Amino acid sequence: MKQFCKIPIILLAFICFAIPSFGAKVGDLVNVVGVRDNQLIGYGLVVGLNGTGDKTTSTFTMQSISNMLESVNVKVDPNDISSKNAAAVMVTAKLPAFARQGDKIDIVVSSIGDAKSLEGGTLLLTPLSGLDGRIYAVAQGAVGIGGKSERGGSANHPLAGILPNGATVEREVTYDLYNKLNATLSLKESNFQNAVQIQTRINAAFPNPQNAGEIQTPVATAVDPRTIKLQRPQEMSMVEFLARVQEVEVDAIKEDKIIINERTGTVIAGMGVEVSPIIVTHNNITIKVSNEPNNDPEAVDMGNGATFSAQGAMVTSANNPTISSVARALQRMGATPKDVIAILETMKKAGAFNADLEII
Repeated sequence: MKQFCKIPIILLAFICFAIPSFGAKVGDLVNVVGVRDNQLIGYGLVVGLNGTGDKTTSTFTMQSISNMLESVNVKVDPNDISSKNAAAVMVTAKLPAFARQGDKIDIVVSSIGDAKSLEGGTLLLTPLSGLDGRIYAVAQGAVGIGGKSERGGSANHPLAGILPNGATVEREVTYDLYNKLNATLSLKESNFQNAVQIQTRINAAFPNPQNAGEIQTPVATAVDPRTIKLQRPQEMSMVEFLARVQEVEVDAIKEDKIIINERTGTVIAGMGVEVSPIIVTHNNITIKVSNEPNNDPEAVDMGNGATFSAQGAMVTSANNPTISSVARALQRMGATPKDVIAILETMKKAGAFNADLEII
């Protein structure tokens, strides 16, 4: 069962959740190696702007206009071009796995010159290439730059736009999945227990009958905490096999983790992360975390059996108090988000809790 709670701490958002283990499908926990998107990029021109394009000082834009005109048999010296109705842009896209010729994909257009806005412009035919230099798609179409700002003025970000279905796939990435005998699963997060759990459940779902005189080979083998090798049954295609593998249910283990965003003052932690007895002093704040009985009749309930005594600046619990209880107590003591983050970082270094601490 998942439990969520959100406690406002001035500017600090402290979101708690308790997920020691949870039911999940294999497809939610792993990626199939080789089945992925590919990044595409291209350089193009957006024309039809209402005087908001690149200035003549953007020599690469004037040269691109000259080259474009020359492709339609119009020769113009770049130095003679003074139009401000065009802008040089970079075009990016993701080529989905197994995309076929004629499929449409979304693209993002971003100005690289000194244009003021791409609003109302049209992207001219732009080839999109992969890392190998080959052209995999071509893009063209009207540029959309989103809605207006809150004051009803110009668009929120007028120098970048999105073209839904703005590119057409011209070349396919060849990957013969159907005839493969083996596949590899990559866990999205390394975990020994989850790797073994997935291996066990897949082998239980696809028993490999042992013929006389033959050694039984398991369908799934976990080779490290992130990689699981698969051997498809002979009676199935790889597509059918992977479709069934992704639906296998497992009891996944979620590792305790505390994530701190120093820019926004946000802390996210597992509600069950326990804190060992410790005394913390930070600036004018001193707090004692203890598992001793609290005899203060005015102690405040912090949840999960923990209490906070303002008189002794103490957080107590029959077991060890949790991170969420300590954070609530610090908030009651007037700690700022910066103080809470600094205290948690120091407590981690002191070994007061075992959860991983990640700062973003």
